[in-house]
Amino acid sequence: MRVFYSEDHKLRDAKTELHGGQLVKPFEGPFRAEWILAAVREEGFTDVVAPEHHGLETALKVHDAGYLDFLKTAWDRWVAAGYEGEAIPTVLPVRRARQIVPKDIDGALGYYANAIETSITNGTYEAALAAMNCALSGADWLQEGNRSCFSLCRPPGHHAGIDLYGGYCFINNAAVAAQRLLDHGARKVAVLDVDFHHGNGTQDILYERGDIFFASLHGDPADAFPHFWGYADETGAGAGEGLNANYPLPPGTAWEAWSAALADALARIKAFGAEAIVVSLGVDTFEKDPISFFKLKTPDYIRMGERIAETGLPVLVLMEGGYGVPEIGLNVANVLKGLEA
Repeated sequence: MRVFYSEDHKLRDAKTELHGGQLVKPFEGPFRAEWILAAVREEGFTDVVAPEHHGLETALKVHDAGYLDFLKTAWDRWVAAGYEGEAIPTVLPVRRARQIVPKDIDGALGYYANAIETSITNGTYEAALAAMNCALSGADWLQEGNRSCFSLCRPPGHHAGIDLYGGYCFINNAAVAAQRLLDHGARKVAVLDVDFHHGNGTQDILYERGDIFFASLHGDPADAFPHFWGYADETGAGAGEGLNANYPLPPGTAWEAWSAALADALARIKAFGAEAIVVSLGVDTFEKDPISFFKLKTPDYIRMGERIAETGLPVLVLMEGGYGVPEIGLNVANVLKGLEA
């Protein structure tokens, strides 16, 4: 299986994250990609290549142009304003507030943020582009007739909405990859999000689309980030009515219950007539993950890959979450082994 990986992910190396009322070392950092790359290589996935460079043409089909320009310029504007720390907003356009993009960078940060734990730093935009390039190169690999590949995207993307960043995410790699597959001839594509946290950004982008089916298995938003998205009654709208499937699951969920939700999601993907699956892979469903509450074990990830492979569809795996424990690399490799079994 081919692996797409860019060293440019290291350009984003944030030092601060707002967590528990404190600025702490981020749970999401360069070490994640390094652990995962080392593990997949050790498990035999040695066909590792750098992605092709792409422009923003595909991203502009799923993201607001003003938002992408904000990402490109945010750090320079923050520094120019005289701030010394990393960029975290202090004010948000809450209920009944005016929805106007402020000229001031602090206000612009708040306008575009869907969560404020994630700082914007020097190199964030460039790293996000590198992750997007990995996703696009993976989509192109599938369109060339290959059955599967893994894009080691960092930073992740599934919390990035049409014009929103947060949850460590800036460009929605899954939505961009799905769009690329459609642009190159697919009629219908599915995005399957198996990260512990709901793919709220992906849902935001795809909610009214009739050509992409979205399914997300995640911690119940009543108990877990991102809290305000991901309930079961969110089923899509307009052309996308019935094409958004959320599976909110309670604390302590282990393989038996989790895999039942996966089976239902895969059945719906097949019934939809998807020609390929883009998998937003988060291994923060692991029992030892520090910011999650599911109880999947390392062997379960092989079974996860096997179940997805049983659809018979081409599969593009994109890296999303999984934090703080060395097992994240082996868990990712196990998914890939399951896909190739």
